[in-house]
Amino acid sequence: MHTGPAEERFVAIVAALRKKAGVTVGGKGFGSSGLKYRGRLFAMVSSKGQFVAKLPRERVDELVRLGQGEYFDPGHGRKMKEWVAMSGHASEWMAIAREAYDHARG
Repeated sequence: MHTGPAEERFVAIVAALRKKAGVTVGGKGFGSSGLKYRGRLFAMVSSKGQFVAKLPRERVDELVRLGQGEYFDPGHGRKMKEWVAMSGHASEWMAIAREAYDHARG
């Protein structure tokens, strides 16, 4: 399987978060494997090579407004308002993944 830059960066995110309480790695969501908290996907690399995270809608709106991400479209033409997709801004991915973990925990 070919891995690109996003998948390579995601390895560090997985390493940092996989030991957190309730976190598992793997499974499929939107056609990609990723990080789950108690069985619910919260961060992944999409099939398009984007880092994707589930955050509160207001936070996703902010990231989109700042030009740091876009609403995630899993391929059916409907954008997911609580999922941000990021191709660039890789230096922010770890922080965004931690935010997504905190959001998943409630």
